[in-house]
Amino acid sequence: MDYQSRITLEPGKRGGKPCVRGLRIAVYDVLDWLSQGMSEADILADYPELAVEDIRACLAFAAKREHQLTAIHSS
Repeated sequence: MDYQSRITLEPGKRGGKPCVRGLRIAVYDVLDWLSQGMSEADILADYPELAVEDIRACLAFAAKREHQLTAIHSS
């Protein structure tokens, strides 16, 4: 998944945290909701401005970050 078109970084928005398509919904928010047991359908019902692709982009972004951290620590 090419998350780069869906995940944005804006210094003045949410403290510069990565957000979904310039919205005030941070990647962290989506990951937190998923970790609390919310389904994609639950999230989309509560936040209709999001799309399934946004949720998957958040997961791809987190996976890429995890991979980068692992690579740094194994060097």
